[in-house]
Amino acid sequence: MKKNIFFFYFILFFSLKLFSQTANIRGFVYEKGNGEPMIFTNVYLKGTTHGASTDVNGYYSISKVPVGSYTLLVSFLGYDTLKVPISISKDGQIVNQNLYLVKSELELSSVEISAEKEELKTEVKVSVIKITPKDIKIVPSVGGEADIAQYLQVLPGVVFTGDQGGQLYIRGGSPIQNKVLLDGMIIYNPFHSIGLFSVFDTDIIRNADVYTGGFGAQYGGRISSIMDITTRDGNKKHITGKVSANPFGSKVLLEGPLKKQKDENSGSISYIISEKNSYLDQTSKLLYSYADSNGLPYRFNDLYGKIAFNSTNGSKLNLFGFNFTDNVNYSDVTNFNWKAFGLGTNFVIIPAASTVLIDGAFAYSQYGMTMTEVGSDPRTSDINGFNTNINFSYFIGKNYLKYGIEILGFKTLFNYYNSVNRLLSQEDYTTEVAGYITYKIVKGRLVAEPGFRMHYYASLSNFSPEPRLGLKYNLTEFLRLKASGGWYSQNLISATSDRDVVNLFYGFLSGPDNLQETFDGNAVTTKLQKAQHIIGGIEYDLTSRININVEGYFKNFSQLTNINRNKIYDDTGDNYEIDDYYKKDFIVETGKAYGADFLLKYDYKQLYIWLSYSLTFVTRYDGVITYMPVFDRRHNVNLVVSYAFGKNKSWEASARWNLGSGFPFTQTQGFYESYNFADGINTDYTSSNGDLGILYGSFDGARLPYYHRLDLNVRKEIKLAKNSTMEINAGVTNAYNRQNVFYFDRITFEKVNQLPFLPSIGMSITF
Repeated sequence: MKKNIFFFYFILFFSLKLFSQTANIRGFVYEKGNGEPMIFTNVYLKGTTHGASTDVNGYYSISKVPVGSYTLLVSFLGYDTLKVPISISKDGQIVNQNLYLVKSELELSSVEISAEKEELKTEVKVSVIKITPKDIKIVPSVGGEADIAQYLQVLPGVVFTGDQGGQLYIRGGSPIQNKVLLDGMIIYNPFHSIGLFSVFDTDIIRNADVYTGGFGAQYGGRISSIMDITTRDGNKKHITGKVSANPFGSKVLLEGPLKKQKDENSGSISYIISEKNSYLDQTSKLLYSYADSNGLPYRFNDLYGKIAFNSTNGSKLNLFGFNFTDNVNYSDVTNFNWKAFGLGTNFVIIPAASTVLIDGAFAYSQYGMTMTEVGSDPRTSDINGFNTNINFSYFIGKNYLKYGIEILGFKTLFNYYNSVNRLLSQEDYTTEVAGYITYKIVKGRLVAEPGFRMHYYASLSNFSPEPRLGLKYNLTEFLRLKASGGWYSQNLISATSDRDVVNLFYGFLSGPDNLQETFDGNAVTTKLQKAQHIIGGIEYDLTSRININVEGYFKNFSQLTNINRNKIYDDTGDNYEIDDYYKKDFIVETGKAYGADFLLKYDYKQLYIWLSYSLTFVTRYDGVITYMPVFDRRHNVNLVVSYAFGKNKSWEASARWNLGSGFPFTQTQGFYESYNFADGINTDYTSSNGDLGILYGSFDGARLPYYHRLDLNVRKEIKLAKNSTMEINAGVTNAYNRQNVFYFDRITFEKVNQLPFLPSIGMSITF
């Protein structure tokens, strides 16, 4: 341990020495009106090739600047260009310069320099999509309130299993294999049971990065994808807010200064608090009784708060917390509810005498769920724990070095009954420690980002070395090739019934105790789930306004853990001759996911077009059979069109159409009378009545009908005062009332469909 600490400090000391030899201009870019950081903004020295784009904190760093006098320029669409004189008098000098942009009074038709276009040339950007609130609000909003859950559904490679109880599956990975971070805190369930809504308020989101595969060494502990969400700090100058209401729910947001930022050279303390509430279970009885006479049984409440302490040089400390709840109550069928709670802090530090950027987080969160079905014992799952990390970043021209450590610990408690009513129960304590290093190199037309992560699973005494690599080559000004890949691992697994088309219950457990000892004739040597990703793609700027992105991918899930749906015997000494496949609580599987994603994007003036198509193949092998999991959607198409019109573009109309091929399901071949022989040999099967048994067909051997849905939306923005706006939003979900299957009862042959034609109108006031 002492050697590891010594090695860590040696790297830190060496880095400080190495990167302090060149002049550096650094700082933060803020919006002058509210003090919020301006992300992905161009900052450059006029007449030179020296420049940088701001990150998610608004931070920029221009290094290797020769001695001399310069003009620092900042440009961003919708804001006045800022010019600041800068003087470098000696090598090794560090100039701290915070910048404040003012909204432009004139509407510009174009902007000559685009930070996004520059990033395409100097960043690998494989299988990552950056999302801002502006992007989210383009997609038609159900009930009048934009939500990231609805935007994620249009991303290439993302499969959504339904409007009700739906989950996101990203390039062949299940929800448990997707890591979701909110301000550095792990969120164990980001989506509500009605799949149209997430736990996040769009208006508090600053940025969200979604990695659908091939992510770098700074992320770990999951084998499929990463979603990293950052929230705003709150207005540092004035008290502002928003209230909204629609048939689905209501929202209140308030933000402002606790200590006002008096000028550009003073610190501040700001806050932001948001509360969302759904009352669809009540309003639907009146407005949507045709969908279900008992109403749509969904209710949730989300509360999030944050306090930001900002220093004069840009260093800051944030304190935040949340409380999310969800409840679904299908009368005489099932009741499902979950609760989540968390507290955390994150920080950014700018040392005065060094060019390093230090950031990190510490958080604690807990999540518990219960599902009770009629005639069955309840399933319960709880997880709680902490996660902490610290990262060091150095910017060397267009290159950068980043390294850090991550530590997390959590407890899982799990109780579940499988399809033959066998109890699976487990309680576990887990600790994980990881260190990583990544270095981005820009050399001519080539961009390379090698990285390495060492992840140690303490509870399993298992090291997982994980090399990562990202590459991009700029063939021309408009055509770029890219690739990425790496090794990935995770300890968390979920417990679901793979016979269900829609799963509400996702239990959590780690390092399952009762796991089969051999798989496919080979010894099982680890309890970790592991995967390897290989991704390649092309970016092509068809015109200055039309961008095409094509990616092919292969995810090899070399070891997966799944709940054993085949268990019919207890794992006791009396059954030692029974194969593990029929007596262990959990089994090992392997899997493959491969396919191609196509994305065309057009964004200019009033018109926005987004067209994505995904071709996907997903299989699983459990040692006996190869099957397609319930989320294996072969074809998936999303078309989004948005058009702004009228005076000051105060009107906006948008439409989203989704087409998806049918999910696999297991057919019913017949029924029989089943006896459980509860009285042993004394059971009289000639006179007693047995239970109804079901004969299943080949596992997931058939396909449901195609899914498709059209959503429409129109909104009008009305200026009430200088700083006050009212927005009226009208829309319809499932405009042509497509009957998409949600649930099918094998015994009664009763079919329940996804959401029907649902019109809505909502109103919000921003002040």
